Amino acid sequence: MHATAMRRLGSAAAAAAGSPATSPSALRAAWLAVRGHVVVPALQLAVYVCAAMSLMLFLERLYMAAVVAGLWLHRRRRNKRRQHRSRLLAGGEDDAWQRVQDEDEDLEAAGDDHRCPLVLVQIPMFNERQVYRLSIGAACGLSWPSDRLVIQVLDDSTDPVIRELVEVECARWAGKGACIRYENRSNRSGYKAGAMREGLRKPYARRCEFVAIFDADFQPDADFLRRALPPLLRDPGVALVQARWRFVNAGDCLLTRIQEMSLNYHFAVEQEAGSACHAFFGFNGTAGVWRAAALADAGGWKERTTVEDMDLAVRASLRGWRFVYAGDIGVRNELPSTFKAYRYQQHRWSCGPANLFRKVTPEILRSERVSPWKKLHILYAFFLVRKVVAHLVTFLFYCVVIPACVLVQGDVHLPRYVAMYVPAAITVLNAVCTPRSAHLLVFWILFENVMSMHRSKAAIIGLLEASRANEWVVTDKLGSGKVAAGPTTTKRRQQPVWWRREVHVLELVLGACLLYCAVYDIVFFGQDHFYMYLLLQSAAAFIVGFGYVGASS
Repeated sequence: MHATAMRRLGSAAAAAAGSPATSPSALRAAWLAVRGHVVVPALQLAVYVCAAMSLMLFLERLYMAAVVAGLWLHRRRRNKRRQHRSRLLAGGEDDAWQRVQDEDEDLEAAGDDHRCPLVLVQIPMFNERQVYRLSIGAACGLSWPSDRLVIQVLDDSTDPVIRELVEVECARWAGKGACIRYENRSNRSGYKAGAMREGLRKPYARRCEFVAIFDADFQPDADFLRRALPPLLRDPGVALVQARWRFVNAGDCLLTRIQEMSLNYHFAVEQEAGSACHAFFGFNGTAGVWRAAALADAGGWKERTTVEDMDLAVRASLRGWRFVYAGDIGVRNELPSTFKAYRYQQHRWSCGPANLFRKVTPEILRSERVSPWKKLHILYAFFLVRKVVAHLVTFLFYCVVIPACVLVQGDVHLPRYVAMYVPAAITVLNAVCTPRSAHLLVFWILFENVMSMHRSKAAIIGLLEASRANEWVVTDKLGSGKVAAGPTTTKRRQQPVWWRREVHVLELVLGACLLYCAVYDIVFFGQDHFYMYLLLQSAAAFIVGFGYVGASS
């Protein structure tokens, strides 16, 4: 592998004989020595490491795809059996079929007002001027007996005007007969986790058997509780029912379309596979119903990381509780429309899990209630592969290693399956979940590579618990989509004008580096056509850097 470099080194050294140490020939000889003995071996090692991480990610995606495909076939056969039974019942061919009940039929307790359990609905919010009416109105519109439902608005707003608006809205619904409580704290200790922990300590909250959680921009349908509670009522070992997110503003801009593709995969594949095979998945922090006893048994809400929802899910799982994912129940919500808001959100979503991985690993290894198979799933698949490896390999391989290989072409072996086939297979598995955005697939890949710079940085910060490990920035909402109840809110969104766009320096620097590597490849090499990828990736970085992804802030 180093034969070419050593020949170049020998010829350069011979040419430099007798010349001053500072001559260009001597400098070139020194560079060739460093290149042959340090740069090339390190880069080859990086290629092998990235290849191993890519295969880890691919095998995990392939496993989840196989699980979801098996579930789809099973449900299809079950639906056919149901249809056959319905035809037999309608035709009266066999009286025995009349005693057959649907195994997934909602329990009578969820439909009988006299037997409905007491449910607490928590709505945490912070300075949510644009969307506070959405969640409050949707929660008050839930089809559940009014004497068995308590709405708790946990308002940590620091703006006195917004605080007054939220309190007036709660009073308005209380005047209509809703059992709604407005709670405001003097400080934001613990952020969202602290607010919900304080809310559960209220005397009226302690009487509730189940706790439904909705963020300020989430709008559940009226029948949400009647569809989500049956698994909890049917099985006392189930702690959580997680619903799927439906996006009211997915078509607003390119940024929201890209987010829809990523989140659809998360819900349709990752959550579905975790629920079916391990009865465990990461709680999404909203659009879910918890059993109050399980929440207390797990130790309640803690703010030791910025992903308090995932932390609670892991602790509850270690106590032996099981989770159910209800993919057929959708809850409307809003995606971040500005790149700045999206970047802050992704920092929290990438840093928090890595930091939690660091903290819960000893707890998972010591747990006696969890099987070795489930421990392996949580530590390896859930945390290591999805929360750490996925971010690091994307940035290191596509934004660092491949461009560096172009600069030293001929001396580093880059397997074609690592550079092309494995990423293509992963991309196809992701694209199946959002077929309407298939035409955006190429840009989605390039955009995810750019975002991997921020995600990998955040993951490293979380693993090392550096200065920004506990940074919490609330994601801005614009009040997109249809309003569930109450007067419409005024949107802050402005028409995108070029002089109002925010410039992102890191993305521009990345774009410039990739462009240099592309030009270098065109001029000196180009046999493997890496410049085609580098030019596209550079263009994507410039598009993001100049603020042409997402609405203008």
